[in-house]
Amino acid sequence: MVKTLIAGLAGGMTMNLVMLLTFRAIGFGWNGDGILLTSAIQSRKLIAVWTKLEPLPLVVANPAPIIIGMLFFGIGHAFIYRSIAVAWPPGILPRALRFAGLYFFMTFLFWEFFTPFNQFGEPLPLIALELSFWALIALAESLVIAAIIERREGNLAPDIPSSTAPCG
Repeated sequence: MVKTLIAGLAGGMTMNLVMLLTFRAIGFGWNGDGILLTSAIQSRKLIAVWTKLEPLPLVVANPAPIIIGMLFFGIGHAFIYRSIAVAWPPGILPRALRFAGLYFFMTFLFWEFFTPFNQFGEPLPLIALELSFWALIALAESLVIAAIIERREGNLAPDIPSSTAPCG
């Protein structure tokens, strides 16, 4: 239980950090000068939601609750990972890649389709950029969670389920 909580907190911190390096630094920019707000092809509706329509998104106006919320999502992701990873081949990388793919498809691909594409009319090239950001976020968080959960106590080798351990 403690290892899963630690993995989740580390995963949530990783998610926050990679979001800062992608969406904030490149996408929206430190001063609203990022490609997602300044591109000539960007939807005016999306730009207005992020910069003009009150109340502004919390992540812009008061990011602390969102940052803390991402830590809780990380904990939830770690518990989900722990419950399903045993069905996958052993090892940090194979399990992290599967979890990242599942997480990306179930969360971020749906989000981009339903909200930026559907509700905001965001153009496909910018959605593709956002999806690349989300893929990095999912991969980084999944690698951190898998590395912590799969690590055996006192050893950096991944746990090997007893059903696949060699006999002898």
